[in-house]
Amino acid sequence: MIRRSKSIILATLVLVVLWSSTGLAQTPYYAGKTITIVAGTKAGDVYDLYARMFAQHMPKYIPGNPNIIVQNMAGAGSMIAANFVYNVSNPDGLTIGAIFPALYFDQVVQRPEVKYDWSKFLWLGSPVTSNHLLYMRADSPYKTIHDVVKASTAPKCGATGTSSTAYYVPKLLDEVIGTNFEIVLGYQSGQDIDLAVERNEVVCRSFTLTAFFAREPFTTWRKKKFVNVLVQTGRKRDKRIPDVPTIYELMDQYKSSPAGRSLATLVLAAGDFGRPYVMPPNTPAEHVKTIREAFMKTLNDEAVKADAAKKKLELDPSTADELEKLAKEVTGQSPDIIAKMKTLLAK
Repeated sequence: MIRRSKSIILATLVLVVLWSSTGLAQTPYYAGKTITIVAGTKAGDVYDLYARMFAQHMPKYIPGNPNIIVQNMAGAGSMIAANFVYNVSNPDGLTIGAIFPALYFDQVVQRPEVKYDWSKFLWLGSPVTSNHLLYMRADSPYKTIHDVVKASTAPKCGATGTSSTAYYVPKLLDEVIGTNFEIVLGYQSGQDIDLAVERNEVVCRSFTLTAFFAREPFTTWRKKKFVNVLVQTGRKRDKRIPDVPTIYELMDQYKSSPAGRSLATLVLAAGDFGRPYVMPPNTPAEHVKTIREAFMKTLNDEAVKADAAKKKLELDPSTADELEKLAKEVTGQSPDIIAKMKTLLAK
């Protein structure tokens, strides 16, 4: 009888252990956890708006329905955020970076501030590709891009860092069509540059078409004709600014050199990265897979599409595979192209 009782107790214990193990195995990793999206801009910027849209809608596509928060980490054209995600954050699947698409510039030209390897980020994808424009205060002497080419005094454009559109688009125009912009670095965010334009500290800024048509102050600026758009970077003119020339049209008009055109192709690849989302190296593959799938499901959600349309946020997604391939291409440049990039981005 005692032996039988012991056997029953032992069998019960085994069943309890097996039941507990099964229950633990079935508990999703992300249950009860919080994911942080580190956005490399201030709150209210378009990068931040996209990140908060993901924070709102993506949890339902992640097993365990974790909470998602946005941490703003502005500065140096989002390099501070990129360095943090790559080096400081724990690669446990709970950190996502929303960083600028041209940060590979600084790696290619070997800036000492770079603490990441662009090709080793774990890519989630991008919600949108990004063509750019350059606006100019309407009361400035520069009514067209041709006025900038002919100008004896360089117009001042504001920029956050050398990997920001605000820096590299004017510099590229200097290289391929002979403009002469003066870039004022050090602004913490695009919003700060826009305020500086309103104060007439600087008169121009380059950034994405998405942002220009998505939020204030640009809606009011367009109504009041406070600024003119002088150039756009897409291969085709955007239907919202059909009278504004593309950089490709200008390169044809000014007979840019083959080397200049090759440099333009490399630089403007940043538009193909769009608004990239990444995870730090060494994040376990199963967590990366989970978040990648959730990221793309979110972008295909009809409620998300409606939310984006309401907020005037464009959706034209790129996949993780597409960005991973592009990252390897742009960081594997020949010495002559690297030399040209260094000249282009010289401070």
